[in-house]
Amino acid sequence: MEVLDGLAQTRVVSRSSVYRSAPFEATGPDFFNAVVALETELEPLALLAELQRLELQAGRERPYRNAPRTLDLDLLLHGAAVLDTPTLTLPHPRMLQRAFVLLPLAEIAPDRVTPEQIAAVAGQVIERI
Repeated sequence: MEVLDGLAQTRVVSRSSVYRSAPFEATGPDFFNAVVALETELEPLALLAELQRLELQAGRERPYRNAPRTLDLDLLLHGAAVLDTPTLTLPHPRMLQRAFVLLPLAEIAPDRVTPEQIAAVAGQVIERI
């Protein structure tokens, strides 16, 4: 989170608690997840490029879809932007299906998550730590 705060033209304005969750549509050890709100002057694709650069610096490899990883930085939302490109879809196309996204997002941006959306992922194993 500190590294995100150091990105050019970007600052962290809020951060959720950390949550532990079982892998979703994947195998392997539990994941640790959080959501961070940024203020940034970077356009969505430029911000995505910066996030992917940070993943690579942390040793991220992409051998196959949903492979276990050391760091996974997803761009969920970028203001009111709606995009559908081969590189980036905003809002994130699967965020409403994942408790590990919705619970921390609701913590820092309760206006972005409805009770119905939380109820839809209630069966997923997740723990605030």
